[in-house]
Amino acid sequence: MENSRDIARFRALVKNHYRRHGRSFPWRETRDPYAISVSEIMLQQTGTQRVLGKYQPFLDVFPTFESLAASGLREVLALWQGLGYNRRAKALRELAVKVCAEFGGVLPDEPSVLLALPGIGQGTAGSLAAFVYNKPVVFLETNIRRVFIHSFFPGRENVSDSEILPLARAALDKKNPRLWYYGLMDYGAYLGTTFPNANKRSAHYAAQAGFENSNRQLRGRIIKVLTGGKKRGLSAGELAALTGFDEGRAETAADTLAAEGMIMKKNGRYSIGS
Repeated sequence: MENSRDIARFRALVKNHYRRHGRSFPWRETRDPYAISVSEIMLQQTGTQRVLGKYQPFLDVFPTFESLAASGLREVLALWQGLGYNRRAKALRELAVKVCAEFGGVLPDEPSVLLALPGIGQGTAGSLAAFVYNKPVVFLETNIRRVFIHSFFPGRENVSDSEILPLARAALDKKNPRLWYYGLMDYGAYLGTTFPNANKRSAHYAAQAGFENSNRQLRGRIIKVLTGGKKRGLSAGELAALTGFDEGRAETAADTLAAEGMIMKKNGRYSIGS
């Protein structure tokens, strides 16, 4: 564990960078729990520039938990196109349903409760508590992890989150955690464009497989063609022709999506509900 002087210097470094180079995003200009929830789900595994193009159009159609809960999956997925990882769209809609049904349309403020909501992991539970309610919680995500590995573990390999968390807890600005985490994330984004990726030295790092010709690409194309296709559905052969993959792979991927509840299969045809 670093001493208090090291922590103080680190905190000053992050805050000074944020004062000089802090980024501006629409989800930082609101305190609406729903709008922030949308941004946090969108930002999972997706860069800010892609999210910027989808965030406000999504809110224009679905401005509240209630409106999203009352929506159809087909409409939600259509708006989600271009963000990838379509399961997040389904999870966000299910989250809205649960918030409305079990919490009276009010997003819970405790990370342990947030964790029970669809699509919410440890990092997102912490970020929602901090960004929505300014709660002094400790959490890690990609940019935050990068900052701590770069700053406190130079040259070290296999740095575990269990080593980082005590430092994150010691450095946390409990008076204004929201701004502190903005600063950490912005400093991490800066480091990501300036230095070799420190996250590769994390014990939890896993390189993402290539996208081209991947099942992830195929799944995304299936969702896209079904979202814009006829409600009567498409056969595996039609999916293959429209996605550019062979029929066997298209059918296997479509069957998996159906098993996950992302799409429906009836009489050999695949579709997305209303």
